[in-house]
Amino acid sequence: MNTAPTSQSELLLGSNLFEPVKHAVLALLAGGRQPSAWELLGEVETRLGLKARWTLTAVLDVLADDKNLTQSQRAYFRSVRESEDLAEALRGMGAPEKEIKSTIDSLLQQSSTYRGSKEFQDMVSFMGSFRDYAPFNNMLVRLQNPTCSFYATEPDWIKRFERKLKEDARPMLILAPMHPVMLVYDLDQTEGKPLPTEVTEFAKFEGSWKPEWLARLVENARVHDRIRVDFKRLSSTNAGFATIAAGEGGWKMRIAIHDELDEPSRFGVLCHELAHIQLGHLGSDKDHWWPSRSELNHRTVEIEAEATAFIVALRFGLKGASARYVSRHLGDKPMPPSVSLDLVAKVAAKIEKMANERLKPRPEKKPIAKKE
Repeated sequence: MNTAPTSQSELLLGSNLFEPVKHAVLALLAGGRQPSAWELLGEVETRLGLKARWTLTAVLDVLADDKNLTQSQRAYFRSVRESEDLAEALRGMGAPEKEIKSTIDSLLQQSSTYRGSKEFQDMVSFMGSFRDYAPFNNMLVRLQNPTCSFYATEPDWIKRFERKLKEDARPMLILAPMHPVMLVYDLDQTEGKPLPTEVTEFAKFEGSWKPEWLARLVENARVHDRIRVDFKRLSSTNAGFATIAAGEGGWKMRIAIHDELDEPSRFGVLCHELAHIQLGHLGSDKDHWWPSRSELNHRTVEIEAEATAFIVALRFGLKGASARYVSRHLGDKPMPPSVSLDLVAKVAAKIEKMANERLKPRPEKKPIAKKE
């Protein structure tokens, strides 16, 4: 009886490189990384040699359906397998531009310099003065005010921050030891001692400005990527956020931007929130228009998104507070290896194109059929 493999997939599964490649790929995830297709291929080739590249697709096929992995891990492997980036990488295309690396190096240098400034120390002191509330109470506050970033009791606002409650300030309820409930107040419900510059101008972008950049970016987000963009009142310390649209109105994702920001700042914040989506921080979608990288840590996703916004803003001649923002997440540590410079470069180029050109709606993508 002939038991020889009858298909290319079976040949690859039987390859003596299959298990080493699988182990190498899983080791990257275990280390907190979810790299781009180009970076993933490069890591596999570096560890196991050039021949390993021809086993990678078979490994991804298996891992995408491996029930021993988490749903988000399977989604990551599926999105890499379905992406055009993988096909480009296997053809030797898609390497990130060298200028992107130097641009990000410049951002890191600026961040390092800022960490030694008085403004940075003021911000650290301000944030460090907040009492640590239990996670459950943080959840309660977010349920009452989803955009709240800083909150404290009335005595704390007076003693720690030299700020008093505004007339008709609206309280929020949390649970407290020895008391049934405790009243806390959002920063926006107070007035008094000036806040650190970092807190009030963290989302500021300025420079020579053309209104059509923002209009085009919003239109392409809505029409090309089916991302709903709203401008609405948010907390003064929350410039914007991105979230899953949950299928409402045919939208894939949803972005909210603080409507009190000026247009250049709206543009910079929108670049940051679009980056979160297109870098895969919220997961992918059924058409795999962006990767699925939802298991990255908070430091990584914020550094990636702000580095992307920094690159786009720089190309349009805008200057923002990116160095301040990144320094907050880097601290005294170097760039995390989980940051994908390849995806930052590609997403920055995509967002720049969205602000410069009118793009057609994307077609729905059919899944790649597995080879028999």
